[in-house]
Amino acid sequence: MGLSLLARSNPLASTGEQLRLLATTDACPPFESLMKTAGLSPLHATGITVFQINVGKLCNQTCRHCHVDAGPDRQEIMTRETAELCVKALARTDIPTLDITGGAPELNPNFRWLVEQGRALSRHVMDRCNLSVLLLPSQADLAEFLAQHQVEVIASLPYYRPSQTDAQRGEGVFEKSICALQQLNRLGYGVEGSGLTLNLVHNPVGAFLPPKQEAIEAQFHRELKRSHGVVFNHLYTITNMPISRFLEFLIESGNYDDYMERLANAFNPTAAAGVMCRYTLSVGWDGTLYDCDFNQMLDLPVNHGTPQHIRDFDPARLHSRRIVTGNHCYGCTAGAGSSCGGAVT
Repeated sequence: MGLSLLARSNPLASTGEQLRLLATTDACPPFESLMKTAGLSPLHATGITVFQINVGKLCNQTCRHCHVDAGPDRQEIMTRETAELCVKALARTDIPTLDITGGAPELNPNFRWLVEQGRALSRHVMDRCNLSVLLLPSQADLAEFLAQHQVEVIASLPYYRPSQTDAQRGEGVFEKSICALQQLNRLGYGVEGSGLTLNLVHNPVGAFLPPKQEAIEAQFHRELKRSHGVVFNHLYTITNMPISRFLEFLIESGNYDDYMERLANAFNPTAAAGVMCRYTLSVGWDGTLYDCDFNQMLDLPVNHGTPQHIRDFDPARLHSRRIVTGNHCYGCTAGAGSSCGGAVT
């Protein structure tokens, strides 16, 4: 029943198979049944405070846990035309935060233009960075660009030791990540009083839930400072979602049923009430609108009568839209919850 990398070369076939597996598993009850019990079904948005743009799946890394299935060979890249539609839509609102993600978003030729436009609109801009991209010869001035425009950097670093990080992200990635973090620190990122925010993201290396965010953050602060002189602002813990490459890992390692059962048993109504889809709108590389980046990777656009493409952007109708959910949503509602901003509770 394994999902091979070859089988996933067709993204549409891939998402359909993933949805079938998630919908028919006996390892957990349907997600909607627990949401109904918690009085949260149907789930609706509470507004839009984060405008998240996924500019494509091109990446200089191929990480084992990647829910985007990103890599150097991916061709899905947001065009300038679609990027312009995104900026026009954002300008029609007072949404305070522009969140740019990928792939490695910096590899999109329109990335810097999007940053400049977001800042020109006086929005807080965030870049979800894999760190190693900062060391590419073509991105030699990237860190300085981010600092110049006061972009918040949210950087992936699975662990503060090389073995765990390299196991998830590839051999040598930890060393590159540390070099990139030191480069950011030299520019003031993560340094108290600089105004340049550097936050890290921790994903568990394996089929288990992340530890308590406060505890693991303290460990990261201590170990990165002691061993590498690296400082940062905050650490976000994010649960690995049972989709794409991580779903493949779960199936091939025989952990799929146990992991889904673990997520369902840890369902937290408080976390479910605060999930990021309630305040985030996600725009895909082709302009399709989604409730979150995870729904985007499963090809589950916004529904229930709301416009599905950025060209038809209607903030009033999207503001309180009904959220599209499924069994993968257990990943955001287990334990302390999980979001692009870390734990929910």
